[in-house]
Order: sequence, then structure tokens, then C-alpha cells
Amino acid sequence: MIFSAFERLVAFRYLRARREEGFVSVIAGFSLLGIALGVGTLIVVMSVMNGFRAELLGRILGVQSHITINSMQGPLKNYQEIVDRVKGLPGVQSVAPMIDGEVFISANGVGNGAYMRGYRAEDLRNRTLIANGVIEGSLDDFKGEDAAMIGVGMARNLGLTVGSEFKAISSKTQATMMGTIPRIKEFRVVAIFDVGMSQYNASFAFIPLEAAQLYFQQKSAASAMEVMVNNIEDVGLVKRELAKTLGAGFRLTDWQALNADLFGAVEVERNVMFLILTLIIIVAAFNIISGQIMLVKEKGRNIAIMRTMGATRGAILRVFLLSGASIGVIGTFLGCLLGTAFADNIETIRRWLEGLTGVPLFNETIYFLSKLPAIVDPVEVTLIVIMALVLTLLASLYPAWRAARLDPVEALRYE
Repeated sequence: MIFSAFERLVAFRYLRARREEGFVSVIAGFSLLGIALGVGTLIVVMSVMNGFRAELLGRILGVQSHITINSMQGPLKNYQEIVDRVKGLPGVQSVAPMIDGEVFISANGVGNGAYMRGYRAEDLRNRTLIANGVIEGSLDDFKGEDAAMIGVGMARNLGLTVGSEFKAISSKTQATMMGTIPRIKEFRVVAIFDVGMSQYNASFAFIPLEAAQLYFQQKSAASAMEVMVNNIEDVGLVKRELAKTLGAGFRLTDWQALNADLFGAVEVERNVMFLILTLIIIVAAFNIISGQIMLVKEKGRNIAIMRTMGATRGAILRVFLLSGASIGVIGTFLGCLLGTAFADNIETIRRWLEGLTGVPLFNETIYFLSKLPAIVDPVEVTLIVIMALVLTLLASLYPAWRAARLDPVEALRYE
């Protein structure tokens, strides 16, 4: 073993402070607590950031397409031909024609801006996040010129339920005897969905593709094609294959380009939080240095006695190295245990704290998601633990080196 029985005995005995060494013990205790809090907090924050990114990505890609195909010449009149050409390409999961537009929805004296999208019923069923998120009504009724499916947030804001009707006002105009006026049409709610993301729940409405073609005046055409891939990491490869297959005249946009600002901000925030919280561990490591230096000073006579009795410089170094490193090891272990336990139960803890204080701690309209997610990454936890152990080991080296450098005569001066 690296440490002998004698070295372990002396090191752990020095960790148990006597009354006259109480201040040294207090510093060691705060160092251990600081490391535990630093490691635990870092694990919790990184897990929440991982969960937030994964949930955000899953919700966005459950509603938005992986790749969107637009024609530079306007609406896609031959969309079925494009479907047949694209759906057989490697990596392509599904292809769906779509029509979308911004509308103003009003009901019960309340108005709400919305994105209205037209899909075929079978294509909407292929969107598992949406299809599985239907909480009222049924996709079986998603047909006809006046059927519509809206989000739970929009239904709540406008006071709508299944069977209710609302008016949709489009910016696209139509010519009448009275002049040019916006297009207004009444729709009937046949289903209400909840995809777990407040932005989509409050601002998206889906209607059948045929109804969208009539409402947005795109007869027998689609405004875009939405391509879903088997693996989102391969979206670049699939995009290149699509470009070769379709040729010129089409614009391809992938989810990474559409959401670059959002996910870039999440990544920057994640890195900054990691650096800030690492400072907690570094401060605790400096406390180890100060505490161990005071311990060396307190144990000057003991060092002289051990050296006189034959203890080598290496043995003295290992005693104080083990004494300081033990604080880091115990603190890291406790922080890892508390951090992973807290991250695994963070949603339960959040709801308990909100019930106890009556104050909302996680506003879904600000953070987009309806619950606080957390994903504990074992590799990331391992790296955090290794970093904490290395920092505390480095913090223990200098005091241990100072203790080893003292000779018996000089050590007596440290009383």
C-alpha cells in the first residue's frame, strides 16, 4: 500500500482535533463542507442543464421538423412527387407536406396570436409527441374544413373545450364588394393537446391539410415539406442527400440552424455555471491549505519526535498528505452522494418547497418547460469527482512538503 499503518494512524489521529486544536478542526470542517457543497451543487446544476437541454430538444423536435424543404418559386404544387422521391432516402423517417401561417384567434371576447399549421391526419399521428399528447378529444375527428386541434394553454386562455368554436383571422386578404378584408373563418375544436412546452401549448393550432389549403388559398399545394430523420445527429448527411436528390430551386433548413441561438445560449450558460461553481471547490481547497499549514505549525514538536525516532521525510510528507487529502475524499464522497440524490428527486423537492412556501420556484412560461428536468450523466459525475479529488490533493501537497522539510531542531520552533 502507498501509506503504511503508522502513517494512516497518525494522519487520522490528527484529523480528530483536541480541545487546544479546536480552531484547526473548525477550518477542516468548513473545508470538508465547502467541498461537499461544491461537488453536490455542481452535480445538481450540470444535471439540470443536461435535462433542460434534452427536454427542450425533445419538445422542439417533437413539434418542429428536423429538415424543412421550401421552394424558391413559391408553394409546392407537386408535393406528392417530392414525398415519393424523398421518403426512400437513407436516414429519412418520414416526409409530410405542411401549410402554415400566422393568425389571430378569438373566442369568448378574448384574442390570442397563433401559428396555424395544416397537416394530413396520418402525418400528425406520426408525430408521437403530439399524438400521444392529446388530452381531450381524439385525432379520429381531425377531418373536415372546420376541424382544429389546439394546445392546452390556448384552450385555457380562450376558455375553449372540445366542441367549442373560435374565429381565425388571417393576414391574407380576400377581395369583396366592400374592398379587401382579412380572411375570417370559424373552426371547431376537436382535440386539445399538451406537449409539455408552454410556448407550443399556448400558440399552436393544427388543422387538416385540405382545410389549410382552402383557408390560406393554396389549392392543391403545400407551403413546405417537413422531413424527420432517424437520428438527429445525422441531419447534416441527410440534408446533403436531399440537396442532391432535389437539385436546384429548393431551400433546405435544418433544426440546428433554426434553433442555433437558443441552444447556443443554453451551452454558454452551462459552461459559465460550471466555471462559477468550480470556484466553490477551489475556495474549499484553499481552506485545506490554510488548515493544514496551521496543523503543521501545531504539530511541530510531534514532527521533531517522529523524525528523532527514525521517521523519514517521505513518511512525514505522506502523513500530512493523507490528512489533507482525507478531507477532500470525504467531502467529495458526501457531495457526490447528496448531489446525485438531489438531482434524481429534484422535481419532487421543488413541488414540496413550493407547497411549503407557497412561492412558485419554476415558472413554465419563462423556462418553456412544464417541469424541472434533470439527467445525471455518470461520465460527467466521474469527471467532477476526479476534478475535486485532484484539486484537494494538490492543495494538500504544499503543507505536507513543508512538514517534510522541517528537521528536528527547526520543528521545535513551531510550538
